[in-house]
Amino acid sequence: MEGESCCCHKTKVRTEQEYKDLITRLNRIEGQIRGIKGMVERDAYCTDILTQVSAASAALNSFTKVLLANHIKTCVAQDIHEGKDETIDELVSTLQKLMK
Repeated sequence: MEGESCCCHKTKVRTEQEYKDLITRLNRIEGQIRGIKGMVERDAYCTDILTQVSAASAALNSFTKVLLANHIKTCVAQDIHEGKDETIDELVSTLQKLMK
């Protein structure tokens, strides 16, 4: 993890593949949201809109899981290895917010 700037600095240098994956997922979600907006503008049937909202929500949850896993494997693991135990408290706080 040499050369990485982690969460304790409030920035994170991602690998090219990690960056590409996250941006691809976000672009897909953004497209889904634009599609939902278009459905509302076209007065689409409620159930059809709700189905698309559910798909967008699942995609955002998947993005969250990938980002969280990457965070734990890099930032958290590195900080623990370096003896920065306050990162555990930060992770616990983040998980509590995600589970609301």
